[in-house]
Amino acid sequence: MVAIDVDHRRNQAAQPATADTAGRKEPRGSRPTVPRITVDGVAIERKAIAAEMQNHPGEDAAEALREAATALIVREVLLGEARRLGIVAEPETDAEGRRETEEDALIRGLVAAAVSVPSADEETLRRYYDNNRRRFVTPALYAASHILFAARRDAEGAFTTARDKAATVREQLVRQPHRFAELAQGLSDCPSAKVGGSLGQISPGETTPEFEAALASLSPGELSNPVETRYGVHLIRLDRKIDGEMLPFEVVRDRIADYLAERVRRRASAQYISQLIGRAHIDGFELAGSALPLVQ
Repeated sequence: MVAIDVDHRRNQAAQPATADTAGRKEPRGSRPTVPRITVDGVAIERKAIAAEMQNHPGEDAAEALREAATALIVREVLLGEARRLGIVAEPETDAEGRRETEEDALIRGLVAAAVSVPSADEETLRRYYDNNRRRFVTPALYAASHILFAARRDAEGAFTTARDKAATVREQLVRQPHRFAELAQGLSDCPSAKVGGSLGQISPGETTPEFEAALASLSPGELSNPVETRYGVHLIRLDRKIDGEMLPFEVVRDRIADYLAERVRRRASAQYISQLIGRAHIDGFELAGSALPLVQ
């Protein structure tokens, strides 16, 4: 599928003809006037702009209008060029069964015909691998146990009680670390209490950010300070850590090639769109040169 990807930050410079040129935003909640826009004599209907605004939630309606108008202008520029060149492209269906529209197929065909993407050679792929080795390390695995004192953050009294309980139990465990499983079985509000608080192996992203950060800071056998999450207050013990391993170049070579090709394609597409916009006659909207969307 082909879609127009408009970067909110880069579109700040795109101003409709009715916008305040001093840069002041319209008051929140106000409805900006939808301009009458034509691209090489083809009108973009106001109702189409209004509908497109739903796909561009911004800080205010004026920002959504700028982004919607930009997307539709670029789309019309691409469609106009595809028709001028006589591009023919059959709509495709993706893996989820979604079928392109005729216009999406035309845009895809145009970009495929006009934007060439050279393949990176082996030296370039290897250099990227060597310069970005941390990207190709498998995630660390943690074996951990915890005791949860459940409480909702918005229940101030209950959360304070949970915090106090966690602090008291931690003092006990500092003196008697061998009692962790026993205290977890008797006190923890997590189903893991049945197995002495054991959570088994944990990968990054499987717990809350606060829990994960605390876990990553511990050494094997170390007990955390009370850790507050949306579930309550935890005492975490790191039982074991398995460090990530470096993936061989041969394993990630194709992934690097795809990434670099996509990066080059996006840059080349942006340059191509910039050239088309520079040649187009656009009335009713000032599209700044820096407000260039990409074709996905």
